[in-house]
Amino acid sequence: MAYAAAKAALTTYSKGLSNEVGPKGVRVNTVAPGFIETSAAQALIERLSKQAGTDMQTAREELMKSLGGIPIGRPGLPEEVAELVAFLVSDSALSINGGEYVIDGGTVPAV
Repeated sequence: MAYAAAKAALTTYSKGLSNEVGPKGVRVNTVAPGFIETSAAQALIERLSKQAGTDMQTAREELMKSLGGIPIGRPGLPEEVAELVAFLVSDSALSINGGEYVIDGGTVPAV
């Protein structure tokens, strides 16, 4: 519950901040990654694999299932998040301000 409240607060704060500093030429956007297979996530998968006596792929799939599933069938990669951030800070995104970009492979259903 606290995690969800903190994320909602950050989104609201970022939107307000984008309105405040946008006229000064400062853009504010948020990136909300889902399950990203970082080295820490790989260590967790390895630990789960050993605990369950399964292979890494099975442990990865069970972890994804426990998170509600990932429609694209795999966790995101750190470089995918980095590419989104690089785009948002580039001159190609000069008119993007106040947005929230979810990069979770479709885990959280859009409303």
